[in-house]
Amino acid sequence: MEYRELGKTGMILSAISLGASSLGGVFHSLKEEEGIRTVHTAVENGINFIDVSPYYGHLKAETTLGKALKGIDRKGYYLSTKVGRYGRDGVNYWDYSGKKAIESVYESMERLHVDYIDLINVHDIEFADLEQVCNETLPTLVELREKGIARHVGITNLTLRHFKYVIDHVPAGTVESVLSFCHYCLNDDALTDWLDYFEEKGIGVINASPFSMGLLTERGVPEWHPAPVPLQNVCRKAVEHCKSKGKSIEQLALKYAASNPRITTTLFSTTRSEAVLSNIRRVQEPLDGELLREVQAILEPRFRDTWLNS
Repeated sequence: MEYRELGKTGMILSAISLGASSLGGVFHSLKEEEGIRTVHTAVENGINFIDVSPYYGHLKAETTLGKALKGIDRKGYYLSTKVGRYGRDGVNYWDYSGKKAIESVYESMERLHVDYIDLINVHDIEFADLEQVCNETLPTLVELREKGIARHVGITNLTLRHFKYVIDHVPAGTVESVLSFCHYCLNDDALTDWLDYFEEKGIGVINASPFSMGLLTERGVPEWHPAPVPLQNVCRKAVEHCKSKGKSIEQLALKYAASNPRITTTLFSTTRSEAVLSNIRRVQEPLDGELLREVQAILEPRFRDTWLNS
């Protein structure tokens, strides 16, 4: 497993890492014991960064992850969770207030059975009043960082330009990392436009959704996937092209996403320990340059198509 430093945090993360959204049944139903086994398999095989949120499964992901972490040495992993986006009684809601952020962090630590969080993120700032994020949410997290409750502070977002706005409107060093999803994968590399800026600011980059939330998989997208239909269609063509050559688009997609040394780690999510081991093997295989060029040609008509978050 390759490891890279996240910005200037001193955290040395595995090139691929575990997104715990699936532990909340976000994509598919799961049995709790399978989820716990998946977490153990990841850490035992060199994955040392786990990302979660109280929003995932409306607390279920954190609760399941907390049970899994009970059996793992705290020094064996870095843990990330989030504030700002939540759910209750099947209804999503957002609260970026400082008061809620403090409450949320302490409740997350209780569910996760830890006494500090390595990285606290403001979750999906595209839903927030960015002025509130700059003037209330982030200063509150910095206070928790000063107390040692949160070791580092970051932001997550789908809309890339929002990262710059927030970073430019808070004191230097406030934001230590960004988490971007669906913008560094086979069908969309828009994140690369911002890497120089993040590096100039000393900010680490976490990439999520190398399979573009299912677009780049043989299984295909869930019904709720927000991608426009033309994009879904060309991605399906790319999947079928790989299959026709006896290749896996999942292998190509993950290897491509994890191969950029300027991106610290790429998050994937699963509830199956077999998928963890498979993904570790995928990133250890060489990148198939010929297949990559063929797939990129198929995807080119809808390249960098994106969608609004929901």
